[in-house]
Amino acid sequence: MATVGIIDYGMGNLHSISKALYYVSSGESIEISADPKVLASKDRLILPGVGAIGYCMSELARLGLDDMIHRYIETRPLMGICLGIEMLMAHSEESGGVDCLGAFAGNTVAFARPDAQPDGRRRKIPHMGWNQIRQTRDHQLWQNIHNDSWFYFVHSYYVVPENESEILGKTTYGPEFGSVVIRPNVFAVQFHPEKSQSPGLQMLANFLAWNGQAN
Repeated sequence: MATVGIIDYGMGNLHSISKALYYVSSGESIEISADPKVLASKDRLILPGVGAIGYCMSELARLGLDDMIHRYIETRPLMGICLGIEMLMAHSEESGGVDCLGAFAGNTVAFARPDAQPDGRRRKIPHMGWNQIRQTRDHQLWQNIHNDSWFYFVHSYYVVPENESEILGKTTYGPEFGSVVIRPNVFAVQFHPEKSQSPGLQMLANFLAWNGQAN
């Protein structure tokens, strides 16, 4: 039986993600754990996240999960969700500047406080609610998901990967930013698939079937 671990470092929508995975599962065993040894034994992992990056990175280090993740992604698939995509970058400007896991070269930066739009409204920060994702290329992880589908976002920072080829999807909220990134064995999204109805559930199902290839 295939196994999936959800990384528990004290922050994240763990039970919502677990329920969504059970819903799309084809028989996988799904376990929430903070134990690096338990997680390292799984066939694939989910790295969720909400909150401040500084605290999240401190907790990953305190629990020994950062080293486990570095070793794990050398051989098996991992998916980052929401703050998880930011933790997988090399650095974040949040919390006064924090070094992160470095699975992707690049930085996490804040949305600029916007000027009034032509209609007189101001774009709200955080970016909260439904927005579209433009698929930058075909991939197994987009299977049965239409281009420009809507997903649910909640974030004040966004990632800026150094390698454009690692961006699998883009979203516009003021700037256009990479909302989906990929490299061998690592896939991450800025939105919440567990809150994104059919497209989000399909993406979780696609991750459970993903072979870890970036192309």
